[in-house]
Order: sequence, then C-alpha cells, then structure tokens
Amino acid sequence: MTALDLKDKRILVTGGAGFLGRQVIEQLHCAGAEPQKITVTRSQECDLRTLENCQRAVDQQDIVIHLAAHVGGIGLNQVKPAELFYDNLMMGAQLIHAAYQAGVEKFVCVGTICAYPKFTPVPFKEDDLWNGYPEETNAPYGVAKKALLVQLQAYRQQYDFNGIYLLPVNLYGPEDNFNPKSSHVIPALIRKVYEAQQKGDKEIRVWGDGSPTREFLYSQDAARGIVMGTVAYNEPEPVNLGTGYEISIRDLITLICELMEFDGKIVYETDKPNGQPRRCLDTERAKQKFGFTAQVDFKKGLKNTIDWYRQHAS
Repeated sequence: MTALDLKDKRILVTGGAGFLGRQVIEQLHCAGAEPQKITVTRSQECDLRTLENCQRAVDQQDIVIHLAAHVGGIGLNQVKPAELFYDNLMMGAQLIHAAYQAGVEKFVCVGTICAYPKFTPVPFKEDDLWNGYPEETNAPYGVAKKALLVQLQAYRQQYDFNGIYLLPVNLYGPEDNFNPKSSHVIPALIRKVYEAQQKGDKEIRVWGDGSPTREFLYSQDAARGIVMGTVAYNEPEPVNLGTGYEISIRDLITLICELMEFDGKIVYETDKPNGQPRRCLDTERAKQKFGFTAQVDFKKGLKNTIDWYRQHAS
C-alpha cells in the first residue's frame, strides 16, 4: 500500500484533548491533515465504554487514532485494577468493532509498554510480547490493551480491516499529568521536588529502591511516530516507539534534583513496589518500517517538562 495522503481524510482522535492527543493533532496538521476534518472525543461528553457512543464517534470517519485510555502509575494500578482492565478493554474492543462496521479505512491503536512480560530480554523486541505474563502491578491494564492487538489482527485476517498497533514506551513532556494520585514517575518526581522546595523540606521520599530501569519518550516524538505510522505502516505486527535509552530510577531522580537544584536527601521506601525490573525497547522495526527515530535529547526534554511545570504549578 502507498502512503496515506491525509489532506482530505476525516480523522477521529480519541483522547485528543489529552497530554499526547494535543501533540498528535499538532503532528497531523504538520503532515497535511485539515484541522476542520479532525474530530476529538472527550470522556465527559462521549463515554467510549458504551457501544452506541463508539458508533456515533466513528460514523463518517476515514481514520481512527485511538489514544483514549484510563491510565496511571503504580499507585492507581494497585488501587483500581478492575476499572483499568474493564474501561480499557471495553473502550478499545467496541471502538474497533464499530470502526470496522462503519467502513473506517484505517484504525491506529496505541498500546502500552505494560503489555510486555515482567521478565523480557532487554531491549524488548516486539516478537517477545507473548513470552510471559506482565508485571503484576500493571498486568490488568497491560492485558486489556494487549487484547486489542489480538482483535486487530483477527479483524485483519477475517475482514481485511486495516488496523495497526503501536507500542510507545513511557511518555513525558509539558502538559503531562502531575496529579499525585495518578501520575507516572517523571511528573510525580518533579512535583515532589518542587513541593519540597516550596516547603523548605530537606528530603523527598520515593517508592521502591531506585534500581529499576526505564526508558522515556518525549510526547512530541511519540506523536510524530504515531502520525508517521498512520501515514506509512499497514502491517499486522506491533511496533515499538521509543528511544533505546535506558536510565535507572535512582539516576533519574538524581538528574531531576540536579536540574531543579534540589540538594536534599532522597529516602527510598523499599517496602513499596518497584514495578517491572527493566524497561528498554528495541526500536529497529519503527525505523525500518516507517523511518521513525526519536529526536529530543532526554536531558533537554526533562528540562522542558520541569520548566512547564514550574510555570503552571498552582
């Protein structure tokens, strides 16, 4: 198949008002999509857990980019595993089915790094996705999202429905979710350090022992990768989106403290969960299939995120 020309396409972006969604819409504009032909769903007005809402949302659309998710860090995954499983499975499964029934030309599903097995050889290769059960703290969310890959592959096989599945690593960047109840590690740590500085505290407390490693992808890079895949990728195999750069939580905290000029003590709460031991992606498939490589340097991206939070912290 030739690359999609987005110029005349009607495009639905679920979760388009969110942290990643706004960046995806900006990248769609850069790739030639017409602003007036892009539709965004918001959870308050369009609950995608209901089939009728999915059917209304996909009606008359050419492309669906499914970003909407009920998502959070380890804390939220521990407290609400059932909600995270149900909400993400129902949204995705019904939206894919409704899109197929409506004759949508292409469906782009954005999955999660949490779908990978707990002990996956590093760097994670897409072919290892089924070689074990995900890390327990986020398995319900990861399994729900991974089921959508199976659905898309089945619909391609039976109905010749063109659905693709992209797997971005942990995202970060300006406009991220900094709510301590549901945020991921980078915004959570930035907020902790900022609040310690505001109060004059001399220490911050961090979950786990600092040993796990993570890889982070700047939201603008992730959005660019998603749009590149939308335009040029039409195969059933999942594709990682990442940087290939791995950093330990301990080194991440040290770097955030350095960039924020916080010289207090870091106390590791070793009775709290670490999450998956290591996370780092093999990014070769994205490069080969549609030419995507990350561009934003991690330290620069982190500084941009810190600067944004400082400007917007209440």
